[in-house]
Amino acid sequence: MRYRTLVVSVLFSSLLASATFAADKYELDPVHTRIGFTARHLMINNVLGRFTDFTGNILDDEQDVTKSSVAVKIQAASVSTENKMRDDDLRSANFFDVAKYPEITFQSSRIEKQGNAYTCVGTLTMHGVSKEITIPFTILGKIKDPWGNTRVGLEAELKIDRRDWGLTYSKTLDSGGLVVSNEIKIDLNVEAVKK
Repeated sequence: MRYRTLVVSVLFSSLLASATFAADKYELDPVHTRIGFTARHLMINNVLGRFTDFTGNILDDEQDVTKSSVAVKIQAASVSTENKMRDDDLRSANFFDVAKYPEITFQSSRIEKQGNAYTCVGTLTMHGVSKEITIPFTILGKIKDPWGNTRVGLEAELKIDRRDWGLTYSKTLDSGGLVVSNEIKIDLNVEAVKK
């Protein structure tokens, strides 16, 4: 009986180990990755921004992408629209309130595949609020670079309503529109390196 229990324990441990090591770990390359966003300004123009300080990893299961996962951590104070006055406002309590909420995080819960299309479902935590989002994404390819590193490229685009995360500050124009749109487009261009 004790021998059978030992054998079962060893087999179970082996299965767990093989499941753990089935996925390859990739780390985001910040030099070749863009975490960007677009907001409407005065309802007539788009303002582009991005975050410049972030880390993240992808656990990639080559045999079954749906078993992969993603985790990203962004320093909210690294927001940049290439305008100091606007960036300072975005860092203030009017928007991201980076003194109180210094990090924006995303943790996937599952990857889904429908035909040739993929979506990553997970929790986006920003401004102290956590909400589930769905990110449609495309795998652009996987290569060996000239220095022998394996790299993977991904791109994704989605829209969110900033009010869902408590980012409600704005002003109404005489025409009824907003100074800053509630709908924000997020665009991700990701390059990650196998570790």
